[in-house]
Amino acid sequence: MNPTIATSASPVAPAFDLAGPRTLDDLAALDSPALERVYRAGRASTIAALDGDPRCRMLAVRGAPGPVGAALRAFAASSRFPWAGKSFASESASRGSGINRVRLAGDRRWFPFVTTIEPSAIDGQPCVFLDYRLAANPKPIQMIRDELREVAPGLFLGPAMFADGKRPPVLALWFACHHVSQN
Repeated sequence: MNPTIATSASPVAPAFDLAGPRTLDDLAALDSPALERVYRAGRASTIAALDGDPRCRMLAVRGAPGPVGAALRAFAASSRFPWAGKSFASESASRGSGINRVRLAGDRRWFPFVTTIEPSAIDGQPCVFLDYRLAANPKPIQMIRDELREVAPGLFLGPAMFADGKRPPVLALWFACHHVSQN
């Protein structure tokens, strides 16, 4: 039996598996099928749980196993990787907003999104949905469907998918965001 801990976010929320991933590095060591299993076991959490500027990382790119995948994971963990993460701000219990932090020609904040709790395209269960269908975003960015679930306290995992509205979303990669304790 795996030890678990309950969280205070919701009395009916599933407990976290103590034997599961606890950090971005733990998640980065997993392949895409393992990340999907961890994601399916996670919970939607709350919009406010994401507030701030968590450390984020791209984890695994679909169709890039072996040495290519390892090289991409190493690059994603480096300070030279152009995507620096996401910033979140809750506006109510059911809605928030955010923006991507990008390191290109300096530090930039590009590609805003709205956060809501919606059914996941992966399994139909609740997730935090990052909706890029905003007029401020170019059309290709509007086709991104990001989702997040909390998989350990302060550790959020999700798929990034392409969604053209005509077909089911297609998985492109896995990413994670982590609110590291400042103790």
